[in-house]
Amino acid sequence: MTLEQGNLRQARNFINGAFAEGSDGKTFENRYPATNEVVGIVHEASEADVDAAVKAARAAFEGDWGNFSQNERLALLEKVADGIMARLDEFVAAEVLDTGKPRMPTLKMEIPRAAQQFKLFADMFRNVEPLPEITTLLPDGGTAINRPERSPRGVIAAICPWNIPFVQMSWKVAPALATGNTIIVKPSEETPMTATLLAEVMNDAGVPAGVYNVVHGFGPGSAGEYLTTHPDVDGITFTGETQTGVAIMRAAAGTVKGLSLELGGKNPGIIFADCDFEAAVASAAIASFFNCGQICLCMERLYVERPIFEKFVAALKDKAEALRLGDPNDPATTLGPLSSLEHREKVLEHYQIAANEGATVVTGGGVPDMDAELSGGAWVQPTIWTGLAEDSRTVKEEIFGPCSHVAPFDTEEEVVRLANATKYGLAAMVWSGDADRASRVASKIEAGVIWVNCWLVRDLKSPFGGFKQSGVGREGGEYALEFFTEIKNVCIRQT
Repeated sequence: MTLEQGNLRQARNFINGAFAEGSDGKTFENRYPATNEVVGIVHEASEADVDAAVKAARAAFEGDWGNFSQNERLALLEKVADGIMARLDEFVAAEVLDTGKPRMPTLKMEIPRAAQQFKLFADMFRNVEPLPEITTLLPDGGTAINRPERSPRGVIAAICPWNIPFVQMSWKVAPALATGNTIIVKPSEETPMTATLLAEVMNDAGVPAGVYNVVHGFGPGSAGEYLTTHPDVDGITFTGETQTGVAIMRAAAGTVKGLSLELGGKNPGIIFADCDFEAAVASAAIASFFNCGQICLCMERLYVERPIFEKFVAALKDKAEALRLGDPNDPATTLGPLSSLEHREKVLEHYQIAANEGATVVTGGGVPDMDAELSGGAWVQPTIWTGLAEDSRTVKEEIFGPCSHVAPFDTEEEVVRLANATKYGLAAMVWSGDADRASRVASKIEAGVIWVNCWLVRDLKSPFGGFKQSGVGREGGEYALEFFTEIKNVCIRQT
C-alpha cells in the first residue's frame, strides 16, 4: 500500500496472495473526513474479481490451509498479531485518514486491540474442549458412540463497517481463520486501507495464498452483492445497519448460507437518582458522543429519574460543550468528524427532524465553526435534546451521530417499558446505587449487552450480539464457534 499518483494511497484488491487492480479498471476516491480531501484511490472489484477471490479461498480451504494442523494455523495468527504491532504507526495513520477519528485512542486502544484479537482467538481455540460423546443403547443390546465434532464452515464473506473498521474486521477475521476457514473481506468503501495493509502482514507472516482475500467496492451491483449471492460462499458475517442486514438475508436465502449479523441499535441508558452522579454523567457523555456517536453501542436515549433530571441535563450539557473538536492528529482533540459529508447530511437531517418535532435543543444541533483547514470536513456539533414524545422519530430511529435525547421517568416499571419500546435490542446501560435493583432491571431489558454502572466494558471472551432487529447470532470468545463452525455427529457402533 505505497504512496503513488502524487501522494495518494492505493487500495488494491488482494486475491490469492497478490495485489491486483480491478479487472474492469474502475476506481473510486478515498477521502479524509476531517477535511474532505482525496487521500487515496480504491480499485473496485468486478464480479469476475470476486469470483476469483472465492475460488482462491475455496482452493486454499481444500488445500494448503486445510492441511495445516490447528497448532500451525494458530501460530500463524500470533505472527499476524506481532506483524500488526510491528507496523503500528502505519495502521494508525491509515485508520486516521480513513475515519478522521482522533489519533491517540486509535494508537493506544484500537489498533492494539485488533492485534490482541488474533492472539486471543489463537490461544482460546488452542484449548477448546471437545464436545461430549453420547452413548446410545441399541435394540439388539449393542451400543453406539455418538461423537459430535466441529468442522470449519468453509469460505466466509466478511462485510465490514466503517465506524471502527480495523477492530471490527479483526473481530471477524481472527476467529474465522482460527477455526480453519478461509475468508474474503469486503471493507467499507469509506475505510478500505487497514484491510489492505493487513494483507501485507498476512503475506509477511506466511499465511498461504487464498486464505485471506480483500475485495473493494460497494453494495448493490458491486462487491457486496457479488459476495452475498455467490453460490460457493458458505457463510456471511456482517456488521452494519439493519436494512442492509435485511438485504443480505434475502440475498443469502437463495443458497441457504450461514449468517452472523450485528445490526443497528437505539440503546437506552437508565439513570436512577441513587446513582454515583458524577460517574453516571461522565459515562453517559462518553456513551452519547464516543467516536462522534458512530458506534452501534452508543446511548441515543437517556432516561433519568425525575429528582435528578434537571441537574443531570445541565451536567451532561457541560460535558458535551467541553469536548474539543479539531485536528485528529492533535493529542488535545477529543472528538473527530463524522465519517463523510454524505453521512453528515443524514445526521443533520435528523437534527432538523428533532427541531420540527418540537425538541428543546439543550446544546448543539448544527455544524460547528472550524478552522479554515478543517472547514470542508464532516463536522457536526454534539447535541442533546429534551421534550420529545416517545413516539417521535428522533426517539425511535437510529441516528448514528453524537446526540442523545434525555427524558425523565418516575418508576422502575415505567422505565423498563420505555427502554424496551423499540424494534432494536442491542445494548443498554443502567446506573444505580442499589445493586439488587440494577440487576433486576438489567434482567428485564431486551438487549444483548447490558452494562451496570459502566459502559463499553468489552471482554473479548464474552458473547456479543443483539435481540430483535439488532441482529442474528453471537460473536466473541467461544461463542464465535456457533457461526464459524458446523457440528457433525460421527456415530460408531461399538458392539
